[in-house]
Amino acid sequence: MKSTFTPALSRRGFLAGSAAAGAAVSVRPAWADTTTPFTLRAAPGRARLVPEPWGETDIWCYGGAVPGPEIRVRQGDRLRIAVANALDEDTTVHWHGLRVPNAMDGVPHLTQAPIAPGETFTYEFEAVDAGTFWYHPHQRSFEQVGRGLYGALIIEEANPPRADREMVWVLDDWRLTQEAGIAEDFGGFHDMSHDGRLGNTVTINGRVPDALPVQAGERVRLRLINAANARIFALDFGELAPQVIALDGQPVTPHAPQHARGWVVIGPAMRVDLMIDMTGAPGETLTITDRFFSDRNFEVVDLAYSETPLRDAPPDWDMALAPNPLPEPDLARARRHDVTFTGGMMGGMVERQMGLSGSGGMMGGGMMNRMHDGGIWFVNGMAAEGHILDPMLVLERDASHVIAMTNATAFHHPIHLHGHSFRVIGRNGTPTAHREWQDTVLMAPRERVEIAFVADNPGDWMFHCHILEHQAGGMMGVIRVA
Repeated sequence: MKSTFTPALSRRGFLAGSAAAGAAVSVRPAWADTTTPFTLRAAPGRARLVPEPWGETDIWCYGGAVPGPEIRVRQGDRLRIAVANALDEDTTVHWHGLRVPNAMDGVPHLTQAPIAPGETFTYEFEAVDAGTFWYHPHQRSFEQVGRGLYGALIIEEANPPRADREMVWVLDDWRLTQEAGIAEDFGGFHDMSHDGRLGNTVTINGRVPDALPVQAGERVRLRLINAANARIFALDFGELAPQVIALDGQPVTPHAPQHARGWVVIGPAMRVDLMIDMTGAPGETLTITDRFFSDRNFEVVDLAYSETPLRDAPPDWDMALAPNPLPEPDLARARRHDVTFTGGMMGGMVERQMGLSGSGGMMGGGMMNRMHDGGIWFVNGMAAEGHILDPMLVLERDASHVIAMTNATAFHHPIHLHGHSFRVIGRNGTPTAHREWQDTVLMAPRERVEIAFVADNPGDWMFHCHILEHQAGGMMGVIRVA
């Protein structure tokens, strides 16, 4: 099927085709039974991503829907989740952001054997941290995630902050044909060497949404999850003033978004919890717009105020979340490690500008000679090949560590460390304002970022870019905690 990607496949384009577009901006949570396994079945399916007159789209999904079941437990519960593979290829499930035992991390050939077609594997672990997390495959994830295999996992606090309503938005973008089919060009070299697989259709919880009804004076807790392969969102909430209360599931001092224009920036795999007071007037409509790519803005969803306000002014309830039980790194005694990311289109030019020398990148540094061996992106000069890797760093267990990372490329990279959360302590030599805990940190081109954590979870852990085409192109390594 020939694919043609045009702006008509944006939200406005689809909504113009039908006044009866789907309004799916919420999913039904499935409370996991802590005594018997909760089952996730990975299988082909069909979903209405876009409204009529377009038809349904062939997808891969958990439980017959995209996103898969929203799994909810309370902090301290024990989860048992049986993953049944009804695909025609191997798969696994990675519990993104959760501090799980190494054998439960879902990385094929590193922490477990892949789940073969027709087989089932049961994951079992404690819900140590409250927060917003998600699950997805780590086997050929650039295609399996891109076809719809993902879902939200919410671990509830014992005493959550008060809000009138809570919503979970799993954001994604899809590369669809004019017939609303998924374009079959997964793993293309251009995507791997540039921004990754950017789609042409943005969805919330698997649908191009209708307007979302809200009330003036209402306070909403909004949990955002970016499940896209590569799209970085910069959400413009217009006249609203969202407050960030958690990043990657970990509480942070409530604050306004740190972007200069107040946009909420969320890279692939990252999560942001917001408190939003609906301060518009009854009857108004406000459009939330993604502005990260200036030439490819998406109007994501409209907020439609009812004619009747909930209250005359925003409530003054406390927004702060209780901290999770994370060990605090001792920066004075921390071991220091350096990691440099290189490669990709124009990588050699960026390395020269930064005074570095190494593997280079397309248009420089001999990259053209190495790309046929699978090396497009490099971590400390090495391109990952498959999942079986010698560790790039060996960290002493229960000791504090600082990893100073340099992005010597021309592209953004959301860097994810499995099995741990870390404090982001500095950017380009300047201490961060909130020393936020994260498990995935978005690095801009030429940026230097320092993270700190206690390596208290033993095992071999993946460390990689979560633009899934970059990971497949070599930007992945193993950090051993022993």
